Amino acid sequence: MIEIRVRFAPSPTGYIHVGNARTALFNWLFARQHKGVFVLRVEDTDVERSREEYEHRLIDDLHWMGLDWDEGPDVGGDFGPYRQSERLAIYQGYTQKLVAENKAYYCFCSTEQLEREREEALAGGVMPIYSGRCRNLDPAEAERRIQSGEKAAVRLKVPDEGLLSYVDLIRGRLEFDLQLIGDPVLVRSSGLPAYNYAVVIDDHLMKITYVVRGEDHISNTPRQILVYRALGFEPPQFAHLAMVMGMDNTRLSKRHGATAVDQFAKDGFLAAAFFNYLALLGWAPPEGREALNKDELLELFDLRKVSRSAAIFDYEKLNWINRQHIKKLSPAEKVKTAFPFLREAGILPAAMTEAHWRWLEIAVESLIEGVDKLCQLPRKFSLLFDFSPEAMDEEARSILTSESAPKAIAAFAQKLEGAGDLDYDKYKRIIEEIKRETGLKGKSLFHPLRVALTAKASGLELDRFIPLAEEGARLSFPRSIKNCLTRVREIQKYLEGRG
Repeated sequence: MIEIRVRFAPSPTGYIHVGNARTALFNWLFARQHKGVFVLRVEDTDVERSREEYEHRLIDDLHWMGLDWDEGPDVGGDFGPYRQSERLAIYQGYTQKLVAENKAYYCFCSTEQLEREREEALAGGVMPIYSGRCRNLDPAEAERRIQSGEKAAVRLKVPDEGLLSYVDLIRGRLEFDLQLIGDPVLVRSSGLPAYNYAVVIDDHLMKITYVVRGEDHISNTPRQILVYRALGFEPPQFAHLAMVMGMDNTRLSKRHGATAVDQFAKDGFLAAAFFNYLALLGWAPPEGREALNKDELLELFDLRKVSRSAAIFDYEKLNWINRQHIKKLSPAEKVKTAFPFLREAGILPAAMTEAHWRWLEIAVESLIEGVDKLCQLPRKFSLLFDFSPEAMDEEARSILTSESAPKAIAAFAQKLEGAGDLDYDKYKRIIEEIKRETGLKGKSLFHPLRVALTAKASGLELDRFIPLAEEGARLSFPRSIKNCLTRVREIQKYLEGRG
């Protein structure tokens, strides 16, 4: 049985985005399902735009997603090097072979000539295809010009007519008219290989059996198959994934929101949730299950059931999946994932004591509910740190204008003055006393007291809020937390000032 080998081969010319990340994920799932090999290859022959920093970032992003690889530039392997820039001598040897066998030829056409041909073809309503001007040059003359230092590209000789077809694992049989292909460039005049040439040699030598990639490569496939044939190589099986689109059915871009993988990490999406959601872009698990972990996805994923239709990137669905994965975290895991976001927001001290960690675990557990992504958590913590009567919204202010509010708050303040540290049981006893002494109850009592403690009309239940505020007030934070008595006093001053 032939070992399944797949590859993810990005160019380090920018940050990895959703579409490429989904391609990497599908390759990984397919390889791991079949106990095959997943190869990472860096296609860095675009010397003007390739950057080492982008390669490092892409490796970090793939690791963050939860992907690993069996061979690659950082882990080595039997079929390296795994950077195209380190394989130029390999390509050169095959180029010489193709030229010697008259399957390829030197093209001395200038950029200006080629552009002129292209413009003339477009003006005549014809698809621009290379005219073949240099195809019939005498090989000896061409070699003499090369030896004299003249620059030339190398082109593949393609039959003038006929059809080329192959079976795509996702799209079925596809056919291409050779008259519309022309003679593609294999090697540029700079000496660097063209994508459609290098990728064939690399995939063959690395024994790649399946090429799973985006549908934007469908037009490259017949050119690559022609190179396979010229070199006498057996092509792999191809599977082309539909594009990832925005909700408006246009190609996903920055205007739709975050698209780079590192931005999703910065926004506080869990890697497991992002992994989960990418797997659903163009594929649906059986029985409508959607919130799945890595093991479940490995068991259920089926490349042959990937849709031919465009995948729609729905940020609301990603948010929902992230919430489901957050819920599954243990309290300790929630603290671990939340800590960097709260620390960066200046909420937590640089030196955390055991008391800080205990308080933080309770606070995160109390405030994380309803959070779509962890970057939203600092705003939820503002309930504890940013108490300000002057910044209350209209709803909270309107509660304080009720007839019962001053009476309820004054009675509450008086009870707190001699109560010492407040806990929720003590709060309930105080409430019962106020009910008996003032006759206040229900909304007339509870709404003003909520505003007095939180400066908000709604939010975290007071049985959770009161212990967090009281304990937090005893701890040292970059921004201090006010205890309940201080909060009520400030609300009283606010009411007196309005009176």
